[in-house]
Amino acid sequence: MSIPQPLALIIDDEPDIRELLELTLTRMNISTRAAENISQGKRLLSQHAFDVCLTDMKLPDGDGLELVEYIQKTFPSLPTAVITAHGNMESAINALKFGAFDFVSKPVDLQMLRNLISTALKLSKQHNTSTPKNAPLTLLGDSPAIHETRNTIIKLARSQAPVYISGESGTGKELVARLIHEQGPRSEQAFIPVNCGAIPDNLMESEFFGHKKGSFTGAGSDKTGLFQAANGGTLFLDEVADLPLHMQVKLLRAIQEKAVRPIGTQKEMAVDTRILCATHKNLAELVKEGSFRQDLYYRINVIELHVPSLHERSSDIPLLAEHFLNKLADESHAAIPELDNEALNALNAYDFPGNVRELENILERAMTLCENNTITSSDLQLKSSLNNKTNISPTEIPPDNASDHSFIEQNKTPDSPDELESVLVSTEKQAIVKALEQTRYNKTAAAKLLGISFRALRYRLKKYSIQ
Repeated sequence: MSIPQPLALIIDDEPDIRELLELTLTRMNISTRAAENISQGKRLLSQHAFDVCLTDMKLPDGDGLELVEYIQKTFPSLPTAVITAHGNMESAINALKFGAFDFVSKPVDLQMLRNLISTALKLSKQHNTSTPKNAPLTLLGDSPAIHETRNTIIKLARSQAPVYISGESGTGKELVARLIHEQGPRSEQAFIPVNCGAIPDNLMESEFFGHKKGSFTGAGSDKTGLFQAANGGTLFLDEVADLPLHMQVKLLRAIQEKAVRPIGTQKEMAVDTRILCATHKNLAELVKEGSFRQDLYYRINVIELHVPSLHERSSDIPLLAEHFLNKLADESHAAIPELDNEALNALNAYDFPGNVRELENILERAMTLCENNTITSSDLQLKSSLNNKTNISPTEIPPDNASDHSFIEQNKTPDSPDELESVLVSTEKQAIVKALEQTRYNKTAAAKLLGISFRALRYRLKKYSIQ
């Protein structure tokens, strides 16, 4: 039994453009129907079951945005791409906000067009298959906030629009990005996550766009950049607010032109990469301050998805706690511990400045400290948010080691929760090492000096790789 050819609808009032698009799609073994205005296009939509639609933005009887909106309401599973005038990025972004799958600029780059059509057809195939696609990842929770987030992820997975994922540290922004990728038509291709704040400024251009051998001192071989590595898939730019201004300019061009130029080359290389971005910082405020480019902000923030904090979804805490305890027990080949009522009440009452990531860390520590496989409220060690950030309590630092806090006192106030965590973790490690040195590495005596149990010390030695 032969497989029926996919069917594409082409709407453009220029005969030459229609002919070019029909010829290109026919060579891809795709059947086509063509219309020269919105009215004809709507009539064909009522007569055929299309797999993809290509429409010009400027049509004799209306705006292409009107058609995009109509298709979204009437045929929500039909991927619709718009054809825009060269350089008219504003209209392309508006089309994406109205629900367009993607866009292509005139003069039409045929390779980009083929990539777009191939991706759109994968999306149609996912929708039409009798067996729904199951993503291997999950976003746990039954709260209204997390239900809304999951529904939005499903919608965003069907688009190729850039998405800006906002939310506090530890809420699971990378997990959300992975879910958008896994539930979309690019799921079989690479998902490349990159922490923009972890790349040195002088290496950023090479990391993002690649370089040719000998293009600068130390370039001993050709290097593939992150955009090329994510070609056909998704590039997730975490902490995008940390990009320096000179890289923001280059990133904007790469996103708009869908092409990159490796260092040491003269020719741009086309890339078919979906861009997802995230940061825990307020990008709009950074734009006002002048540290983040407004044009890049509008380009990556076509659609914003806010990931709720744990405070906004506190009813999910019992379910998440159960999940993490099962996971930790499985990883350590141990029995699953139980949370007593007081411990569960303490978790429900806690503010969780570190969100879901902090909850997992607290439970990992409590599982190590608990007795009789039951976690009590004291095992959770829920102190002030400052102490909780580093999983330490005041009694765990010897009172005569005031110098251990000098790093905090002598330096500026940390700029972020992550920086604060790094500072205080360093303090805890210093205190443990000093206690071991004072007791000539007698761990029992060191634990007593620190005011913690031997089991708790053993946990920290393993956590910090202290020999």
